Amino acid sequence: MRHMSARDAKNGFGRLIDLARAAPVSIDKYGRPVVVVLSVEEYERLTAHNDKNGTNA
Repeated sequence: MRHMSARDAKNGFGRLIDLARAAPVSIDKYGRPVVVVLSVEEYERLTAHNDKNGTNA
């Protein structure tokens, strides 16, 4: 997984989108990971199991 600072993510949002379409990107703030940005396809893949079991709200 790639890492990017929150500042770099803000200043290079287009690049963040391009990177996240290829693989999840961890966004770090003050040197600690705070969120992960991922493609819609990856999100749907990850949540498909919950949808099948009726556990996704």
